[in-house]
Amino acid sequence: MEHTAWSMLPPIITIILALLTKEVYMSLIIGIFSGAILFNGGNLLESILTMFSVMSDKVGGNVNILVFLTILGILVAAITKSGATKAYGEWAARVINGKRSAMGLTALLGIVIFIDDYFNCLTVGTVMRPVTDKFKIARAKLAYIIDATAAPICIIAPVSSWAAAVGSSLPEGSTVDGFTIFLQTIPFNLYAWLTMAFMIFIIISGRDFASMGAVVRKNKEHFYIPPEYRDVVKEETKVSGNGKIIDLVLPLFVLIGCCIYGMLYTGGIHNEGVSIADAFADCDSSQALVFGSFIAFVFTGLLYLPRKVVTFDEFCQCFTQGFKAMVPAIFILCLAWTLSGICSDKYLDLGGYVGAIVNEHSSVMMFLPLIFFLVSIGLAFATGTSWGTFGILIPIAMAILDATNTEVYPMLVLCVAAILSGAVGGDHASPISDTTILASAGAQCNHLDHVGTQVPYVIVVSTCCVVGYIVDGLTQNGWLGLLAGFAALLVAMFIIKSKVDVVDN
Repeated sequence: MEHTAWSMLPPIITIILALLTKEVYMSLIIGIFSGAILFNGGNLLESILTMFSVMSDKVGGNVNILVFLTILGILVAAITKSGATKAYGEWAARVINGKRSAMGLTALLGIVIFIDDYFNCLTVGTVMRPVTDKFKIARAKLAYIIDATAAPICIIAPVSSWAAAVGSSLPEGSTVDGFTIFLQTIPFNLYAWLTMAFMIFIIISGRDFASMGAVVRKNKEHFYIPPEYRDVVKEETKVSGNGKIIDLVLPLFVLIGCCIYGMLYTGGIHNEGVSIADAFADCDSSQALVFGSFIAFVFTGLLYLPRKVVTFDEFCQCFTQGFKAMVPAIFILCLAWTLSGICSDKYLDLGGYVGAIVNEHSSVMMFLPLIFFLVSIGLAFATGTSWGTFGILIPIAMAILDATNTEVYPMLVLCVAAILSGAVGGDHASPISDTTILASAGAQCNHLDHVGTQVPYVIVVSTCCVVGYIVDGLTQNGWLGLLAGFAALLVAMFIIKSKVDVVDN
């Protein structure tokens, strides 16, 4: 289909309806169907077929992620039922002496688990939620901390599924190595660095503002658990095992180790002459996550059953309980993938429309980092996919700036960094983003509450990034842009500290 401005309508409809109605499932379905109607010229019957054809393709292509979520849900249920999570919570409550420590440990765990954002969101939420609940930290605040250390840390970690995705986004026949250019963008990914710095400021200062401030104040009076998770919480409190902290640590250690090895293995590390960097660059991250989670699941069964930490019947009950806990996230993911599919180049070609706009304005060289950042953040917000965003825009940047020209290569690195930065920023603000959805699921927070409280923080950081990327373009020096971005963030922090009272301490 020839790309036009109409291609922007489905995500716009979805986002507006989600914000107005607070019903994300129905909003996604209506947005998807509106896109199918546009593609089929108003033919309702063909639109229904198109909608489910796209859904079938997208869900089929992402089935490993769904399997991973299901196995992880089962694993979490088993660990919880064993009493290991409770034991960890009791230990943490003795060691941790307040809200700041609890939130700081959550952020630290999020930084340590840098391998994959999906894995990060769900694991950090599962492990830390009992601790943050004990200190009555708002679920929306927990979801923000999880989200602020998921994609931002993955996009600057050389050993992660995101590094592989960025490397694979370069067009075929490119003369530059994808992994090399990814490494060069790490210092200049302003959104990632500024988001983590801002999160640390919020944790230490306790000065939550806008909708987050209102939620935190309300939560201090009455600790709130979303209705959709109350039954899950009741099930989680039914601890029947005598598990210890080691029964939590060992499965998670095996899970992380096997997921990392799974990436290396699917990247061909077992073949002669394949380096670790090459293996990560060529890995199948979704298959690696299934590989790692299944081994961890088997290991957990062998760890628990012979020692009678849980009975065989109790272990089997975790299958349905774990799947049930993941149903909201799985359903939203399936719909979000379908919406991104209907906006793809095969259908409405939203990326082609955005790419044409960028190409038309590519002559203004000094503003290219800023243009790419703004387009990237808008495209990621509208489509809910950061991977899809940099998959669309990186080839455009490379078409505009010749990678073989040593004079413009530094500008190419800055533009790719701006694209990656904007992709994560737009992903954070989008209610249809899979990472944002999983952060909500990990914290067991109402999804739209998480989006609504996080957006003001995203706006603050993104505004500082705009300053940094303007300096990048004018000076063609990424270090000066990084300095300018941090200077702008310090000004924002000073204003917040002087205008906002301490809310969460």
